Parts: sequence; C-alpha cells; structure tokens
Amino acid sequence: MDMGQIVIKEVQTWKDRRTFIFLPEKIHKNEPEWLHPIYMDEKLLFNKKKNKSYKYADAILLLAYRDNKPVGRIMGIINNRYNEIHNEQNGRFCFMECYDDKEVFHSLISAVEKWLRENGMKKIIGPLGFSDKDPQGFQIEGFEYPQFMTSANNSPYMPVYLEGEGYLKKVDLVNYLGKIPEKFPLVYEKVLSRMERMMEYKIIEFKSIKELKPYILEVLELMNETFREIYGFVPLNDNEKIEFANRYLPVLDPKFIKLIKTNDTLVGFAIGMPDFSNGIRQAKGRIFPFGIIRILIDSKKSKKLLMMLGGVKKSIAAKV
Repeated sequence: MDMGQIVIKEVQTWKDRRTFIFLPEKIHKNEPEWLHPIYMDEKLLFNKKKNKSYKYADAILLLAYRDNKPVGRIMGIINNRYNEIHNEQNGRFCFMECYDDKEVFHSLISAVEKWLRENGMKKIIGPLGFSDKDPQGFQIEGFEYPQFMTSANNSPYMPVYLEGEGYLKKVDLVNYLGKIPEKFPLVYEKVLSRMERMMEYKIIEFKSIKELKPYILEVLELMNETFREIYGFVPLNDNEKIEFANRYLPVLDPKFIKLIKTNDTLVGFAIGMPDFSNGIRQAKGRIFPFGIIRILIDSKKSKKLLMMLGGVKKSIAAKV
C-alpha cells in the first residue's frame, strides 16, 4: 500500500509552531503513562522573541508530513557559545518525535544533518537542546518505571531507529531511584559531625520563596562553576539566570532548598522539588484554567522528591 510521500517543512508561522508543540500528544495518545510537557513552557521555549537562548544559538524547527498530515518533528541547533568555548563545530538535534515509522525518522534526521552541513558543522550530537537544562538523550531502558518530568519521555523505537542511522552512543545519562533511609549511613553522620565541630560551614534554610530570591543569582553562578565539566553544559549569563529562575521559582518548595556558606561565600547548594508528574498528566500539560490546581494538589500529596540541581565548590569537595 502506498503510504504517500514524506514532505519536510520548516516551521514558519504561529500555526506551524502550534502544530510542532502539540504533535507529541497525538503521537503518544495511546500511551496512558506518557507525560505531557507543560505547554506554557513549550510556547516560551520555541519562541525566538522570548527565549534568550536564540541570541547565541541558531535553530530550525522542522515538521514531517505524509498525506498532508503531520507525522513527525525535529529541532536542529547550532550552539555557537558552546562551540566557541570548546573550539568545536558541532550541531545538535533535539525534541524529536515521530510515529513508529522508520522512513519518517530517516527523513527528519537527514533534514537536520543537511541543514547543519550547509551551516559548516562537522558533527551532530543529540538529542541535546540549547543546554543540559533541556530534556536530553533518548531513554533506552527502564520503560517499566513511571515517566517523570525533567527526563526523556520517548517511545522505545526511537533509539533503535537512531542506531539504524549509524549513530553511536556518546555518553550515558542515568536517573537514580532510591528510598530515603530511616537512618542515614554512618559515613554521612561522620561528615556532618565533622562539619559541626569545625563551625566553619553554615547551612541556610528557607521558609518562603521571598527569602530565597536574594540568593538566586549567586546559586546559579555556582552552578555555572560546578557544572562546567558536565557534557553539553553551557554557562548561563545573568539574563538567562533570571529567566531560568522565573521558570522554576513558582513551583519550588523552599523547604527542599539548602545552601551552604563559609566565610559568607556560597560553597554548596541542593535544590529538590516534589514530583508532580501525575498532576501534569491529569492536566494534560495545560496550566489554565484548572491544570494548576491539579498540579499543586499532586505536589502536596507526592511522596517522591526530584533532585533538580546540586553542586559543591571543587575546592571544598576536595577537603571533605
């Protein structure tokens, strides 16, 4: 049976961008455990006027059509800032979705390869967005576990098709799931006791987001320092720090944020948040009009904590 020719089109209009954003929920409509993105964030992410990452990165959004119906999408990125820092000519692909169709997958990845080649790139890596703060990689195992926010949520056939295109694994990204012990391991207690005796380190805790706000830029600057060696990481400038903070501050619970200072210098931080993936799923990624209520309720009921960010100044880590 003739399946119809595949046509790849660049996203040019508001309508095209809307199709790009909402296509994944059509592809995954028969997967009840699939996790919607928060669409308010998606609209900002793919908006060149509002996402400051476009100031240092070139990007293209592509849609695949078969019989005039959208059947896949992909984004291509040239992160000029990253390439300058690392003296590389690497391009990226990300936010790739398609039905279980090898031809569509091939057409999409080939289109991005062509665009990158035409723009002087010599290597392609992905899935990797503007930075490692965006969902990255393809999930290759652990599909028996519930999907959760901040992680890849792809169908099992996607990494298979990618390997079929000749791609090789660059790095493993691992999510750890563990139970909080009733009693902490002895080594933790020894480290904490040693810190308390030294009277050198001060743990800063918060009761409100208002109390946290004065520390935001300082925390994100330490993140820039401590994340420098993480694959794909791109340091945030001050404007991006503010944008990043504004994106997550409304959903953070201050009691899960801890900072450590010594001599008035920030040397460590840990940021966690309740996993409200079920609330996102119930809201189907829509914050308004009632989605935010479902998300807030789920965040209060959640028994799972997501460790979002954490870092310790290298000089301090070496001492401990």
